[in-house]
Amino acid sequence: MKVSMWYNNKDIRTEEIPKPNPGPGEMLVKVMSCGICGSDIVEWYRLPRAPLVLGHEIGGKVVEIGEAVNKFKSGDRVFLAPKVPCMTCHYCRNNHFPVCPNVKERLPGGFSEYVLVPKAIAENGAYLLPDTISYDQSTFIEPLACVIRAQKLADVTKNQTLLIIGCGISGMLQIKLAKTKNCKIIAVDINNKRLEFAERIGADITIKAVDNIVKRMIAENGKKADTIMLCTSAMSAIEQAWECVDKGGNIVFFAVPGPEKDVVIPINDFWTNEIKVLTSYFCGPPDIVEAINLLETGTIKIDDMITHRLPLNDIITGFQLVSGANESIKVIIKPNG
Repeated sequence: MKVSMWYNNKDIRTEEIPKPNPGPGEMLVKVMSCGICGSDIVEWYRLPRAPLVLGHEIGGKVVEIGEAVNKFKSGDRVFLAPKVPCMTCHYCRNNHFPVCPNVKERLPGGFSEYVLVPKAIAENGAYLLPDTISYDQSTFIEPLACVIRAQKLADVTKNQTLLIIGCGISGMLQIKLAKTKNCKIIAVDINNKRLEFAERIGADITIKAVDNIVKRMIAENGKKADTIMLCTSAMSAIEQAWECVDKGGNIVFFAVPGPEKDVVIPINDFWTNEIKVLTSYFCGPPDIVEAINLLETGTIKIDDMITHRLPLNDIITGFQLVSGANESIKVIIKPNG
């Protein structure tokens, strides 16, 4: 079978490897759609494990099941989580699913014609796709679940002012989710096209990143932001966030700069103003269930975010589109045509 082997963002090779056979408790899934995540192009995060097959936003069809697989059958349409927490350790019991230390099996990368689903994921990380969710739409389940978790951590509730810095795929999903909560949404980006799209999908105020954001925000909103979602790793965005958060507010690092860069928090100002600095990484099973429900019911619509669909052998074009961040929002790879 064909896989897309990632060595770095400029060296991605289509290679042939044997198609695996599922053992007891395992499943073989034909990958129908797999989204390119913003984290897929972050080289400092991925290079230590290279070469590898990337892709963790997977919708596919079960083609073969191993012995003792009872939840699924051949032909079932499924979404696959990249890993599953144990649900019993101290961290899971306290809803810190992303830091579960007992994760032993991970899903093989989805930029491949087929994936062998490990037993743990087949049992607890595979979800039947409702008829109303297409394979392409299923690639939004994991990123939307991550956004759901981030807003839960920050306790984003109705009528708050939410400032979203960075209007890539995660920033756009932040807007769509916050819109369901009747938040006042302010979107910031360097790209005019993305700001125009952010306004179309519900941002109340859009601001170019080079502008004086805090001045514009106070002039047009009357106050600073209750919660700031940093959906970009740019150091300039972090400095802007420090200035734009209101008293008692939250700053959430949904994206982070590379480990070689030092982030200096103005802790004295934050201490007297009760400002929280939070991080949000990945999601948990409850967030995935909620994401599926939001898509199934049409509460959040995402088809307007799909800008590109590409075959596996054009994946380097997809990485260039995501890296360039000019013409694309959601790029989906179709390994089987």
